[in-house]
Amino acid sequence: MMYAFAKRNIMLYFRDKTTVFFSMLSVFILIALYVLFLADMTSDNLLDFPSKKNLLNAWFIAGILAVTSVTTTLGAFGTLVNDRATKVDRDFFSSPISRTGIVVGYIASALFVGALMCSFTLIVVDVYLLFSTGALLSIQKTIQLGGIIVLSVVASGSMILLLVSFFRTSNAFAAASMLIGTFIGFLAGIYIPIGSLPDYLHPVVTWFPASHSVALFRQVLMETSLAEAFLNAPPGMKESFQFNMGIFYEINGSPASKWFSIFYLVGITILFFILSLVVMMKKEK
Repeated sequence: MMYAFAKRNIMLYFRDKTTVFFSMLSVFILIALYVLFLADMTSDNLLDFPSKKNLLNAWFIAGILAVTSVTTTLGAFGTLVNDRATKVDRDFFSSPISRTGIVVGYIASALFVGALMCSFTLIVVDVYLLFSTGALLSIQKTIQLGGIIVLSVVASGSMILLLVSFFRTSNAFAAASMLIGTFIGFLAGIYIPIGSLPDYLHPVVTWFPASHSVALFRQVLMETSLAEAFLNAPPGMKESFQFNMGIFYEINGSPASKWFSIFYLVGITILFFILSLVVMMKKEK
C-alpha cells in the first residue's frame, strides 16, 4: 500500500502542470539571469585564460543542477501540505496503511520526483555540452554526477521535510516556496561567486548545505576545464580561483575536501530526517 500511496503522490505532482512549472521557476530565472548579465559580469571580473568560457559554463550548469535538486523536491512536498490543508490526510490515517507508511510514502515520492527531474536536467545539460563543445560527459563523470544528484536530493528532502511539517495551509507553503526559490541561489553562492560576496556572508554560504552540493557538482563538471585553464599558471592561482568561485570552501583556514562535503551532506540528511520524523509523528497524533 505504501508503494501505491507514493505512486499517487508522484502522479499528482506531474498531473499539476502549474506545480511542475513553479518548481522549475528558479532554474528558469537562473538561466535568464545568466544569459542577460551574470555571464558577462562574472567573466568581466576574471582575467582572460584558456577555456574560460567552458569553465564558466560548467560553473553555471553546476548551479542549475543544485537548484533543481532543491526546488523540485520542495514542489513535490506540496502534496503533503495540500492533503493536510484539505484534510484528505485524515482519510489516509483511518485507512489500513500505518502512519509510518504514510510519512515514508510522502518522503519517497518527493525524493523520486527530485531525482527524476534532476536526471532529466542532467540529460539536457549533456545534450547542451554536445552541441557547445562537441563532446558528451564521460560515463565516469555521469555516474559521479548521478551519485551527487541522489545525495543532493536526499539532503534537500530532509531539510524541506522539516520545513513543511510546520505548514498547515497551501498559501503559507506557496509563500515559503517562493522565498526559498528566490534566495536559494544567493545562499548557495550560485548567482554570485562567494569571492565577490561581502566577508560576513562567507560563513553563510560555506555552511549552507546546498553550497556543498554545488561544490561537488562543480568539482566534477569543471575538472577538465580547470586543468586546461591553469596548466601553466603560477602556483596558488588555481587554489585561489577555486575558493573564490566556490569549487572548494575554506574551513578553519584549510580547504575542505570533497569527502568533507559528502559527509557533511550525509550528516545533515540524518539529522534533519530524525528531526522531521519526530515533529511529524507528534503532530499527526
